[in-house]
Amino acid sequence: MKFSYAMLPDYPLQESLASIRLADELGFYACYAADETWHKDMWLLFAAAAGQTERIRFGPSVAPVTLREPSLIAQAVATLDELSDGRAEAVLSSGNFGLLAQYGIDWARTKPLSRTKEALAVVRTLLDEGAITRQGEFYSYEGLFTFARPVQDRVPLKLGAMRGPRSFEAAGELSDGCHHALSYTREAYDYAVRHIRAGAEKAGKDWTSLDIGAWVVFATGPDSAAAKDAARSMVGIYASSMPEEQLVRNGVDPGELKPIVEAIGAGDLARGIELTSPELADRLSIAGTPEECAEKIRTQIAPSGVNHIICALTDRTLVKAFTGRDLEGVADVNAQLRLIHDKIMPALD
Repeated sequence: MKFSYAMLPDYPLQESLASIRLADELGFYACYAADETWHKDMWLLFAAAAGQTERIRFGPSVAPVTLREPSLIAQAVATLDELSDGRAEAVLSSGNFGLLAQYGIDWARTKPLSRTKEALAVVRTLLDEGAITRQGEFYSYEGLFTFARPVQDRVPLKLGAMRGPRSFEAAGELSDGCHHALSYTREAYDYAVRHIRAGAEKAGKDWTSLDIGAWVVFATGPDSAAAKDAARSMVGIYASSMPEEQLVRNGVDPGELKPIVEAIGAGDLARGIELTSPELADRLSIAGTPEECAEKIRTQIAPSGVNHIICALTDRTLVKAFTGRDLEGVADVNAQLRLIHDKIMPALD
């Protein structure tokens, strides 16, 4: 089982760089960040981190093809790959629906899966060949070329998926893997992996060779209650992007989440947190002591065939920045990275 650090680049940049260096020293597989306007620019941060690290890989999880033109994603990935001496990769998706709404884009009208599949082909072609001529439904080029060339023979490209089943099948068939965000139950991962496997087998691929990642809200520390409260502060923000079908697969009645989503949508984060019960937060996060977190991964995620845990770490600083809540007793990011390395990774070898 691989472990990666999914960061929100909202800390002072020198602190983020220090955490990435620590993750590198501890042997984390990768550091990912969302390529979203809401946060500091992940491409510039990872470019700086590339020169300060040796093994850890870098990339967006996810890069939104509705907002960032795929030829520019390819250019950025190739440049980051050269800077990191072959440690770049990318996870593509249509994008965060809440962010798209702030751009005045109705995601339902964008043909999200068709657009993402075509964008994947564009990025793959430019990375592999350095040039592209294509007349597509969404993206067209005539002799476009780039001098940005990757170091790796084949840069891994993956898809982000949540609802399924077609997005999971597309990831298995067309890409190098799938990062499935915000699921926490055996039922949800059995469903995702079943369809990822079907897509891989359609393409004649060994599905076990794919990167099958669980991108999860994560908080751990010696104080179980404090870690769970930190996760509770962020669950509503993340869960508001979960499709109804995914909520059901995670044992959540979509109606239960509706008042929380409405409060957050209206900008009342305090009310959204108040409405998020500890029981609901526990269903929609991995939080608690390292032993509790390892047990949930071992029983709910790993048996399905997931081979990669992507920890979206939540700590006191992040909770305060997003919600204004100041939670004492919550382990900071670096302490959590060490706990994952010392106690959770060995439990899942």
